[in-house]
Amino acid sequence: MIMQPKRQKYRRTFRGDLTKVASNGYTLSFGEYGLKAMTSGLMTARQIESARKTITHYTKRGGKIWIRVFPYMPLTKKSEGSKMGSGKGNVVGFGTPIKAGSILFEIVGVNEDIAKEAFRLASHKIPFKVKFVRVSDQF
Repeated sequence: MIMQPKRQKYRRTFRGDLTKVASNGYTLSFGEYGLKAMTSGLMTARQIESARKTITHYTKRGGKIWIRVFPYMPLTKKSEGSKMGSGKGNVVGFGTPIKAGSILFEIVGVNEDIAKEAFRLASHKIPFKVKFVRVSDQF
């Protein structure tokens, strides 16, 4: 099931600056292994769900997975063939801005080789560069 907010204050929002570096959420908090964003960008709810399914499938539902990002920002698109002007387009889905250095997924309860391969497969679903990190490398 694709994630989206239960309710929101505004129907449409601006995207904001997508070039910042993470000032929090850049260390592993729950699991032994994680997937860290190395560049900034926008990640849609579909991409998050696709990566989650890939990780779950490869680990054969072993271990525990934490999704550290949530798609709260409405994404809009103008209808095809519409002329310039006439306002902002309709909401077509939700996404989240990802800052460079932030942790996207964490996993615990599987060995390192399985976690590394699961995150490698999931990285193909993500639209920016990512890196495999382990808790022993942080401190």
